[in-house]
Amino acid sequence: MRAFRAFFYLPLFLLAACEVTPPAPFRLEPVGFEALSGWATDTQAEALAAFRKGCARLALNPATTDAWREACAKANAQPADDDAKARTFFEANFTPHRVLGEGSVEGLFTGYYEAELNGARQRDSRYRIPVYTRPADLVMVNLGRFRDDLRGEVIAGRVAEGELMPYPTRGEIEAGALEGKGLELLWVDDPVDLFFLHVQGSGRVRMKEGGVLYLSYAGKNGHPYRSIGRALIEENALPRDGASMAKIRAFLAAHPERMQEVFAKNPSFVFFKLRESEAPIGSLGAPLTPGRSLAVDVAFLPLGAPVWLDTKHPIETAKPLRRLVIAQDTGGAIKGPVRGDFFWGAGQEAESLAGAMRATGRYYLLLPKTATVAGRGGG
Repeated sequence: MRAFRAFFYLPLFLLAACEVTPPAPFRLEPVGFEALSGWATDTQAEALAAFRKGCARLALNPATTDAWREACAKANAQPADDDAKARTFFEANFTPHRVLGEGSVEGLFTGYYEAELNGARQRDSRYRIPVYTRPADLVMVNLGRFRDDLRGEVIAGRVAEGELMPYPTRGEIEAGALEGKGLELLWVDDPVDLFFLHVQGSGRVRMKEGGVLYLSYAGKNGHPYRSIGRALIEENALPRDGASMAKIRAFLAAHPERMQEVFAKNPSFVFFKLRESEAPIGSLGAPLTPGRSLAVDVAFLPLGAPVWLDTKHPIETAKPLRRLVIAQDTGGAIKGPVRGDFFWGAGQEAESLAGAMRATGRYYLLLPKTATVAGRGGG
């Protein structure tokens, strides 16, 4: 699962729509819309609505280019519920580009969702597992602000005697490294649900006292994300045909004595904050739209851009998943020129679809016709 998680690097929306040169290997090949299988039957009005949400954030960025501002202005003038006019808008104002990395148009596509948990404001015998808010001494450094070749890279730690030092790992935090510091935002009843909240980076908590609280990513401890599914496969605890969320949950339910040990294999730890909006917020700073938002690697694709996705449905594997999505998020495991994490929304169905999604596919980056395109090859 796979965005590990989304909403990382919120300041990266500042890079969206800038004219930047992506690192090699990366190439864009302009194509016609006829090259996009399924383009004519997609419900483009949904994609246009998601694009406009991103435009509201791009408008706040002084680095946003004139080409993107013009495209956003035209988008905002379109009817909100007309698929045909939305399709005409994209065709009139954008050029699709096939994305190639390391000589291939194929890459990995996974899914993520908004986690759901049960919680309480006070600890008791049932609600005993803390959700931590961001510590005051946590420092997160966007390395792209210092060197262009590190764009998209973030490290975190704490300052000690003038040096940036590593923050405690997941294992150390779960062993009590942050106890007594008043960082408990709330308490939940299921450690597995909490672990997957960390993976997803956003969630909604049904409260014992009544109502629902919404959680968003607020920072991480700076240690690299490690897949516990991959670790379990390597020790032959899970089959090599893949570690879906359902398989990981089943293993942990059958081996509760190993739970903390398995969790500690992933040293990365996420901190949260409360949010007012029901919709989760992606790295672009815009609300995510189920089925229309995609997490990407901002070293290659600009946040805010429309992307035509061509991959497989996670459950009905013979059925294609082809639709126009908007690059609105990032993730610790979403790295590479052809790599995406598809947002399914919230609820049990979204969790099942996200947990099962792991397929090869391709995508096409839509860029304004008037934009200067770095990394573009021949047609």
